[in-house]
Amino acid sequence: MSQELTIGFLPLVDACLPILAREHGFAEEEGVSLRFVRDMTWATVLDRLLYGYSDAAHMVAPLAIATTLGRGRPAQPLSVPFVLGLNGNAITMAPELAARVAVTGGLGDPAVIGAALAIEARRRAEIGRPLRFGVVHRYSSHSYVLRYWLASSGIRPDRDVEITTVAPPFCADALETGEVDAICVGEPWNSVAVERGAGQIALVTAQIWRRGVEKVLALREPVLNDRRDATEALIRAMRKAGAHFVDPANLETNAAILARPEYLDGDARLIQRAISDRLLLSRGGQVVHYPDFMFQYREAANFPWVSQAEWLYTQMVRWDDVVFDPENAQRAARVFRPDVYRSALLGTGDVLPGASSKVEGSVGQRTAVTTQQGSMTLESNRFFDGMVFDPTDLRGYLARLP
Repeated sequence: MSQELTIGFLPLVDACLPILAREHGFAEEEGVSLRFVRDMTWATVLDRLLYGYSDAAHMVAPLAIATTLGRGRPAQPLSVPFVLGLNGNAITMAPELAARVAVTGGLGDPAVIGAALAIEARRRAEIGRPLRFGVVHRYSSHSYVLRYWLASSGIRPDRDVEITTVAPPFCADALETGEVDAICVGEPWNSVAVERGAGQIALVTAQIWRRGVEKVLALREPVLNDRRDATEALIRAMRKAGAHFVDPANLETNAAILARPEYLDGDARLIQRAISDRLLLSRGGQVVHYPDFMFQYREAANFPWVSQAEWLYTQMVRWDDVVFDPENAQRAARVFRPDVYRSALLGTGDVLPGASSKVEGSVGQRTAVTTQQGSMTLESNRFFDGMVFDPTDLRGYLARLP
């Protein structure tokens, strides 16, 4: 008899793995029955999870850490045994802003665009109309990666520019109505803005941090403990779904599934472009191929690296203006659960890294690494500014940031 799990999600392309695990029968093969509940905001996804209306959730990674640490609400420990994907977001600007910061027909250089944006941000501040960026949640990788890029470009977030929250399905609307000057959001909502002529994609977040953690599967810690077998079965099913997802032969089929009303309720054409790493940057322009725009499978992409949780904690310290706390740093690190991921896949032949933490931003070329199981070669995980994050020296890293 199968075990049922209810999963909350937002209509985003990177909700794909649990959806495809159900639709292609991989979950059933593993003895799990999946039910989905679609929401419109990350706050609602979190509420549904915390109050027991869902067993697990598609979630922005920093929100799992913020909830565990009690940022903005009473603390409840969450666990992340699986990363749903890396990168997959873009920064889309209103056409007028894109023109002023020299965004052309292709994806620009983050440093060059950042320097031009710094000039424009000062100009707008001087006339009393500061630039406003929309992100999907205060505790989102969108917010942290955007802030990282702005600060490295000499722009002070919350002082030189404003950053506000807009739910993903409304990001294109906010850009179109002039509520914001730019958005940082996942697909298909950048492409929706481009199709309307409301925006132009300037950068993808993979240009800022090449292998940045994005969405995760999150569960309340007690639920993970109680439903450990079902969770591990789901992990195996999603890894199978990932292999299917990245096979070019399945692009059209998977885009059609994700486009259904009960899932993204969107344009299969836009979804297929995103999952094939192709983006239309401006209306009437040419489709651009950016390899690994979304990253769902290779290099153990779903492995919950503890170092990624620790990087997110440093950004929380940085942007919440709180004091670094070694105990909170440890609590944040424990949110990511490589032990559960390993337990689920041990003996399957799937790749398992030899370590649970790594130096982020340190790999510049293809590098073979030791593994517990299988073989793995890592490709670039660089930050655009050349910074390196060593998880053994969180204080030193914070001290070096601009």
